Amino acid sequence: MLLSGKENMKKFLIITVLAFVSCFFMTNNMQEEQKENVKDSEEVIVTPTPEVTPTYAEPEIEEEPKEEQKEEPKDEELVKILDYIPDVVIDLKYATEENFTGVVIYESDEALLRYGTMKKLEKAQEELKKLGYKLCIWDAFRPKEAQFKLWEICPNPIYVANPNKGFSKHNRGNTVDITIVSLSGEKVEMPSEFDDFTKKADRDYSDVSKEAGENAKMLEKVMEEAGFKGYAGEWWHYSDEKEYPVV
Repeated sequence: MLLSGKENMKKFLIITVLAFVSCFFMTNNMQEEQKENVKDSEEVIVTPTPEVTPTYAEPEIEEEPKEEQKEEPKDEELVKILDYIPDVVIDLKYATEENFTGVVIYESDEALLRYGTMKKLEKAQEELKKLGYKLCIWDAFRPKEAQFKLWEICPNPIYVANPNKGFSKHNRGNTVDITIVSLSGEKVEMPSEFDDFTKKADRDYSDVSKEAGENAKMLEKVMEEAGFKGYAGEWWHYSDEKEYPVV
């Protein structure tokens, strides 16, 4: 069927309008999709950060400096008795006026001995403690100048060794004048006081009390077993069996 010219023109316009509308909607949809894509691309995806447990450095602990181990002294070296026998009682009579001269003879109240002698005295101390006693030291090492001072005050060889002819054994650092006290430091009955020049000072205990004699004998036994020899004229005087030269 053949159409007239007007009808063809009308049909052409309709098709053109439909094509335009279709094209418009298609273009509009494409623009909307592009907007959506841009919007999606602009969204920031935040990834949660995992929690991190804070770590703290442990404080550095400073190590205490190690004490240097001292070499053991040689037997002939003079040492402080208290450094090795801390529970001994020190009562140096010549460092006070409580001696037969009535004046201070020693410049120091530190009691010194040869290390070898000190070790023996330490042994005696340990034995006495088992019996309920401990040592009290009246005299130990005596410097040469102190011996000269004693001789100057009392130039009598019966009581003081003449340093011009030979020194006292105290000058050798191996001799002690001692007594005993209780573990609490109380006095114990002994034959006499220090520097007693009567017969009570000797080792014949027939003229003293039974208790005093027994205490003196006990001390003598302990000291001899530790390696000392006693002087017959003074119950308090003991010398190391090992001899040392005058210091």
